[in-house]
Amino acid sequence: MKKLLKVIMSMFKEEKLQEFQDIEIKDVVMDSKKVQEGSLFLAINNGNKYIQEALNKGAAIVIGDKVPEEINDKRVITVENTIEIMQKLAREYRRELALKVIGITGSNGKTTTKDLITGVLSEKYITEKTQGNYNNHIGLPYTILTLPGNTEVVVLEMGMSSFGEIDTLCKIAEPNYGIITNIGDSHLEFLKTRENVFKAKGEMIKYISSDKLFIFGDDPYLKNVSGIKVGYLEENDYKINIISEELSATEFTVNNFEKYKISLNGKHNCINATMAIGIGKAFGLTMEEIQRGLEKSQMTAMRFEKKLVGETLYINDAYNASPTSMEYSLMTFDNLKVSKKKIAILGDMLELGEESVKFHKEILEKAIETKIDKIFLYGPLMAQGAQLVKNNNIYTFETKNDIVKALREEKEPIAVLLKGSRGMKLEEIIEQKEQK
Repeated sequence: MKKLLKVIMSMFKEEKLQEFQDIEIKDVVMDSKKVQEGSLFLAINNGNKYIQEALNKGAAIVIGDKVPEEINDKRVITVENTIEIMQKLAREYRRELALKVIGITGSNGKTTTKDLITGVLSEKYITEKTQGNYNNHIGLPYTILTLPGNTEVVVLEMGMSSFGEIDTLCKIAEPNYGIITNIGDSHLEFLKTRENVFKAKGEMIKYISSDKLFIFGDDPYLKNVSGIKVGYLEENDYKINIISEELSATEFTVNNFEKYKISLNGKHNCINATMAIGIGKAFGLTMEEIQRGLEKSQMTAMRFEKKLVGETLYINDAYNASPTSMEYSLMTFDNLKVSKKKIAILGDMLELGEESVKFHKEILEKAIETKIDKIFLYGPLMAQGAQLVKNNNIYTFETKNDIVKALREEKEPIAVLLKGSRGMKLEEIIEQKEQK
């Protein structure tokens, strides 16, 4: 990572130029357990306690802000704030690589859109993306600092929970292209209203020219934003029509004549895919290249992920949940063409603020309007919502083990949807079921 070393030497040229000129950085880590010979170790918070351990393992450079007094090693750079230095290094390294940066924000669909865009652009460019949930003021600069020197495009998720965070991330990443997937109910615990969610997500807008900003045009909060609009309404620049949806794939057209196919289900995933199509076109890819990229996309786990355990088909959509994504998931599951009894397991939706029970009640009202055979609930918020919605197809459970027992008592083949916030860890139901 010679280009990263160049940036570090430039930033600390007065005191460290001679010491660093013969160093080779092999990787960048924030966890001292992952330090190896040649690592750049970024000591954040408690990480400062493990600086000596990192040095003993052969770290090439250590940057810390609370370096123990007894450590006197030329490989250590002491700074006032490690996180701020990370952010500055990331911005300069991004410039050194001459990257094209695509920033993605929105209440739902960021990860799937990121995965699809990466798959598409990888057909023509050396493309990297945010891994896991590294999408905040620490994770985003870390992602940039770990990029190989030959990276041409990076697709970055930009998460937030309050005002000013998207602004900070844009200042670090300096995105060339932007995507706002939608404005939903996520983060209402902190931001209180959808209007505030829009203001917070919309901090990206001033950093992207309108001809490079892709937005969900059907969203009432985004329809008046100047940009390239994607959606199902006639006025969108990329208008979607679904042709057919099967268990293994969905076919759709864009602007009534370009036909595409994805191995995903649901109207929302056609929107995510069309964002990737629009970005692909902006980067000069052909329809054939875009389709190949959509097919090859490596999707992040627990996003409507299908898994067959015996005769039971699990749809693991349990990475996270909000009222909007919960409704998308239920609609998609309801429309799924599968000859099995359908059971939806719904966990609490967290961080929704004062009206949380109201949101759970509303989602249950929508759930009972579907053709889903049974609705299993897990969590105190879902239980409170259920008390306000009387229906014979709703069942509440206190433990995941009780849910597993109920699933095992089903006498016919079943398809099971799991949807809830990350804190509910509904995927453990599959793990327990497999241990039968």
